[in-house]
Amino acid sequence: MSAVAEVVTEFFAAVNERRLADLRRVMAADVVDHNKIIHGEPDEPGAAFEGIAMQLAAFGDYHCRVDQLVVSGTTAVARCTHTGVHTGTHPRMPEPTGRAFETELIFIFTLRDGLISEIRCVSDRLGLFAQLGWDWPGAA
Repeated sequence: MSAVAEVVTEFFAAVNERRLADLRRVMAADVVDHNKIIHGEPDEPGAAFEGIAMQLAAFGDYHCRVDQLVVSGTTAVARCTHTGVHTGTHPRMPEPTGRAFETELIFIFTLRDGLISEIRCVSDRLGLFAQLGWDWPGAA
């Protein structure tokens, strides 16, 4: 396994095992997460740590399974399936519904100096919202 694949694999293990402190071993302190988990999160350096913690607090039994991992140079693309139950609160999410979800997503990681420096994600948000019974953001 390449060094890039090892870093990305450890990222998912730390998230799935809720080892948030260990994320600092695989993510640069100024990592930029371009993924808008719901909407409105800033693309500020380092904000990814708080964003991941908030998402894990909102979803009990959260798990992200890597179905395919492709590495090219310092870039890795992971096709994943994530599951969870909406059991907690988050500033941008409705009150917990207790409903479960399973959707696909694709992450693109860029590494610098052996650490994740950028994260991009494309996910099935419509499927997520439908399964959780949420209104689409901005809907009246």
